[in-house]
Formats: sequence, C-alpha cells, structure tokens
Amino acid sequence: MTSLFYKNPRLARNILFLLFALPGLSFASWISRTPAVRDLLHISTAEMGIIIFMAAAGALIGLLAAGSVVARIGARPVIMGSSLMIVIGFVTSGIGTALTNLPIVIGGLIIFGCGYGSAEVALNVEGSAVEKALNRTLLPAFHGFFSVGTLVGAATGAGAVAIHLPIVAHFSIIALLMAAAVCYCYRYLPEDTGKEHVDTSTLKSSAFKQQLTVWKEKRTLFIGIIVLGMAFAEGSANDWLPLVMVDGYGVNSLAASFIYGLFVAAMTLGRFTGGWILDRYGRVWVLSGCAIAAFLGLTLVIWGQHYFVASVGVVLWGLGASLGFPVGLSAAGDEPQGAAVRVGALATTGYIAALAGPPALGFLGEHFGLLRALIAVLIGIIISGSLTRSARPLQIQNTSLHDERG
Repeated sequence: MTSLFYKNPRLARNILFLLFALPGLSFASWISRTPAVRDLLHISTAEMGIIIFMAAAGALIGLLAAGSVVARIGARPVIMGSSLMIVIGFVTSGIGTALTNLPIVIGGLIIFGCGYGSAEVALNVEGSAVEKALNRTLLPAFHGFFSVGTLVGAATGAGAVAIHLPIVAHFSIIALLMAAAVCYCYRYLPEDTGKEHVDTSTLKSSAFKQQLTVWKEKRTLFIGIIVLGMAFAEGSANDWLPLVMVDGYGVNSLAASFIYGLFVAAMTLGRFTGGWILDRYGRVWVLSGCAIAAFLGLTLVIWGQHYFVASVGVVLWGLGASLGFPVGLSAAGDEPQGAAVRVGALATTGYIAALAGPPALGFLGEHFGLLRALIAVLIGIIISGSLTRSARPLQIQNTSLHDERG
C-alpha cells in the first residue's frame, strides 16, 4: 500500500462519519417504501422477496469486486463511483415503480445493490486507514453513523408516507442530497488509500481469486469466522426479531416493534461507545465480552418464558452483536499490504451471513419454531467467542502493555 499522508486526519474522520451514514439513509428509505412498492407493482409478498433478493445479489457482486478495485485505484474513486451507482439505482427504481415496470425496478435495485456493496468495502478501507493515522479505534463509531443513517431514513420514509409523497419524488430528493454530499466530501479524502503496488500478474487476477487467497491465512480465517457469527446474530434480529416476539411470546405488533427498537438502540449505543471501550481494554477483551453478552441475551430470549425477560435479553443481544463486524474489519486492516482485499473478503463474509443465515432460520422455524431456531445463532456466537484471540493487533509482538490487552 502506498504511504498515506493525511493533511487533516480529523477532517477525514468527520467526512467519513457523514459518508458512512449515506448508505444507511438510502437503504432505510427504500425499506420504508417497500409496502407501497409492492402495492403499486401489484405483486405478492413472495415476489417482493425476490425483488429484495436481487438488491442483495447486487450488493454481493459489489462486495466481491470492490476489494481488488480499491487495491488498483484506491478507495476514494471507488467511494465516488459506488455512491453514484447508489444514486442512479435509487432513482431508477423509483421511476420503475412510478411506471409500474417491474424489470426497471429490478434493474435499478441491482445497480443500487452493487453500489451499496462496493461502498461498504471502500468506506471500511478508508475508515481503517484513518484509524491508523489517528491511532484511535473509530470503525465502531463509523458503523454507528450507518445506524444513524438508517434511523433518519426510516423517519423520513415514515414522513413521506404520512404526507403521501410519491415514491419517485421521495427517492429523487434523497438521491439529490446524497449526490451533493458525496461531491462535496470527495475532495477531502486522501487519494491513494488502499492502493497497492502490485505486479502485472496480480493485477490480472480476479477479485474472487484474490479473496479466496486471503482465506489461506489462519488469522484472516479465524477473524472471518468471528465476523460470520456476529453478523449472523445481527442479521437474524433484523429479519426475525419482531416475529419471534409475536409468535414466541404472544405480544402484539406494536410491542414487537418497540422491542425491536430496543435492539437497534442497543446496537447503536454499542457502536458509539465501542471506540472508547476498545481503546481502554483492547479487542480481545471487548470481543469476548460481546460474545458473552450476546450469548446471555439470546439465552434469555429463547428460554426467558416472559416477554419482559426476553426484552432484557434483546438489549444484551444488541450490545453483544454491535462490535463483532466493525472490529473484525478493523483487524483485517492491520497489515497494510493486502488490506483492501482482506477487508473486502470479511465484508463479503458478513454480508453472506446476513443474507443466507436468516432464510435458514425461517426453514428451521417451520419445523421447530422460531425461538428454538435461534439456537443456531447461539452456536455461532459460541464459536465466534472461542476465536477472539485471533483479533489481537499484529504489532502485539513488538509492543508492550497496551497491545497485550488485545
């Protein structure tokens, strides 16, 4: 990787806070209008699921490709390009909805997903570099701003629904604001973050092949398993928690939504306070504590016998799941050479866990009930917790007490 020179790393940090929020804003804005999209297109819920899956498939393509692209041209142009893809895909899907044209909607969402996935990789590479420049743990806070973006997107989406704002107008306004923000922020990002000097044979290798190569590294493999388990825990709550509370504890939809809100709030709190806690106690202790909290929380949800006890468990679940993904990405960026590909590989792992894991829970829930299906998530957390020592900073071998904490 080329040496990075941050004229003002604190400014880059603040710019990244905003840039991390934008994908969350766009994603939540889309999710907030999915019921209206389904009604306007006159499609079933199952068909709507296929549409959502197409966006997820686009995101997976972006995640797989972004690591090697960042290594070749740097994170800054990828952030710009992927953000423009989000904007174009977002507006296209809105236009397709207005025209009641399903292929246009699907095409727009694939573009949106590709931009979303590649932005996640490039932003995390940039965030990891800012961490190193400031010698502070920042990725949890960056991911916290993603959560803030989702909250803002959900709120603006609810407002758009309340005033009966057409979807194409809603999406166009959000897209315009995003485009303006990205164009303003672009000039403040370093030029060569993540860019690596590699030989011709490396440049010709595919993104997929490069990501497969990094899994030969024992440390990367173990960190990937940590990310897999924690991302599965987060994604399972996002997809199933309201239904778990309704089916498992008999609460009404309003109470289930409130309990889900507790999970989101706990996740956001964990990510905003995570940087300070990580700097004080180190990765290994914090990841171990997160695994214990998530284990206790899920145990209370599965076997709590009362919705109040389960609600306490939901808070612990959210706190426990909050830091596994961002801390794993931070650990992947410890070694500058190959950091972009490693971050891309781990981001892909986390996304696959969030994409493939929850549908598997649905299959298990059909046979054993949703509460019992969560035992699979519990097993994943136990495995993740057993591997936390793999996330120790690489410089631990050459430094003293602070790094010995992990």
